[in-house]
Amino acid sequence: MSISEKLIYTLETEGLKKYYKMGPEIVKALDGVDLRVVKGEYISIMGPSGSGKTTLFNMVGGLDKPTAGKIYIDEVDISKLDAYELAWLRCRKIGYIFQTFNLIPVMTALENVMLPMIFAGVDAEERRKRAIELLNRVGLGDRLEHKPVELSGGQQQRVAIARALANNPAIILADEPTGNLDLDTGRSIIMLLHELNREKGVTVMAATHDLKMIDVSDRIVWLRDGKIQRIEKRKEVSLRV
Repeated sequence: MSISEKLIYTLETEGLKKYYKMGPEIVKALDGVDLRVVKGEYISIMGPSGSGKTTLFNMVGGLDKPTAGKIYIDEVDISKLDAYELAWLRCRKIGYIFQTFNLIPVMTALENVMLPMIFAGVDAEERRKRAIELLNRVGLGDRLEHKPVELSGGQQQRVAIARALANNPAIILADEPTGNLDLDTGRSIIMLLHELNREKGVTVMAATHDLKMIDVSDRIVWLRDGKIQRIEKRKEVSLRV
């Protein structure tokens, strides 16, 4: 492979482990996870409850420290960062989408999307412009001044997606993004994430039980008991959803 063809990895983990002590027992939430995610990939993390999906997301998102191993986001080993450096990286390199939306109830859709840009030091005019563009892109240009209680579940998740993209992150971590949505709304959210992944070249890693996510994924990572059981390309999965 020539230098020009060298793959660029948004995310790499090496020997990633997270152990918890519960009384006399050691719980191995993650037990040696090695994973490389290429820039612009759409990856789905699948597995039963307790397989390690949420723990992996907490590690990659810088919300918790690993017991052992390394995590690289854009070639930066985040396990070595102090609290200030980690906060800086989370704000600028990682976008989060949660099952429960996690919007600020007293803020409008526009204000929710602008919030991470305030933390990143984006000036007022630019953050308003960018937030309006993002809300228009996710189909909520006519809901800028609506608060979360005035929006449906699907609309709230669209605001959350716009917020996740606010600082042009290297990677979006979507933790069960369709878990609280009905079938049709969930499908529309999956397609929106897929479209944005292709349009903006942003890497998406989604933890999910939703088999519909498989159809838009480049690869599917199957976790069990804190270990990668297998990794499959979409065309290798004999499942129609």
